Amino acid sequence: MQSLLLPDNTRSGSASGSLASPEARPPGLFRLFSTFFKIGLFTIGGGYAMLSMVRQIVVVQRKWMQEEDFAEMIAVLQSMPGIFAVNMALAVGQRLSGKKASLAAASGAVLPSLLIVLLLAVFARKAKENPVVESCFKGIRPCVVALILSPALQMVKSTGIGLNNFFIPLLAVLAVCLLQVSPVYVILAAGAGGAAYGAFKQRRKA
Repeated sequence: MQSLLLPDNTRSGSASGSLASPEARPPGLFRLFSTFFKIGLFTIGGGYAMLSMVRQIVVVQRKWMQEEDFAEMIAVLQSMPGIFAVNMALAVGQRLSGKKASLAAASGAVLPSLLIVLLLAVFARKAKENPVVESCFKGIRPCVVALILSPALQMVKSTGIGLNNFFIPLLAVLAVCLLQVSPVYVILAAGAGGAAYGAFKQRRKA
C-alpha cells in the first residue's frame, strides 16, 4: 500500500518514473497548488465528483501519472479513512514530488471549499430561500452523478475487468445495495480474496 503512495523517484531512482510521458517533468509546488485549487473551485458533489477532473488533468492532459497507477492509487484511497478529496490530493502530490508537494496539492484542494463555506455562512440565510438558487442546485445534481460515473467507466479498462472477473464488482454492488453490507467488509473481503488468489497463483507457478 505504501509503495502506491510514495513518489516514484523514491522507488525507481528516477524523478520521472511514474510519469506517463518520459519527457514530462514533475510539477512544481505552485503548479500543483494552482491545479488542485482550480479543481476544488469547480467541483460540486465531493471527492468522487472531483475524481473525473483529477484524472483528466493528471493522467490525460499533463501525463503526470499512468492510467494503471492512477487506478491502483484510487483503489487504495477508497479503503483509507478520511476525506477522499483530500486523500487524493495528498496521494498525487506525494507520488509525484514528495511531502511538500502533497501538502501543496491538499492545500489547493481544500482552500476553495473553505472560502465558499465562509461565504455561505454569511449569505446562506438569504440564498437558501431564493428559488433561483434552489433551482440551480436541483439542476446540478444529475451532473454530479455523471461526473462520478464517467471516470469509473473509463477506469474499468485499466483495472483489467473482463468476463472472467466481472462478477467481483457485481457481487460488491449487490452486497452493498441489496444486502446492506457495510463497504468496509466488502473492501476487506476483496483484499483478502485478492491476496489468497495471488498466493494460489504463485504456488501453481512454483
